[in-house]
Amino acid sequence: MSTRALRQIQTRADAAGDIDWLVQIDSTVVRAHQHAAATGRKGGSTGRTNRTITPSADSEEA
Repeated sequence: MSTRALRQIQTRADAAGDIDWLVQIDSTVVRAHQHAAATGRKGGSTGRTNRTITPSADSEEA
């Protein structure tokens, strides 16, 4: 089916009230600790180190 034909079908169905336009958005966020990236700044760590990664508290679980 071509894009043009699909648009025509959708337009007719929307005009007839046969389409329920529902949009869902995934708002997943990934956060890193401020010291996770070794920037090499003066006084900062420039090499790899062994660190324990502790997940932060999830706001939905609190």
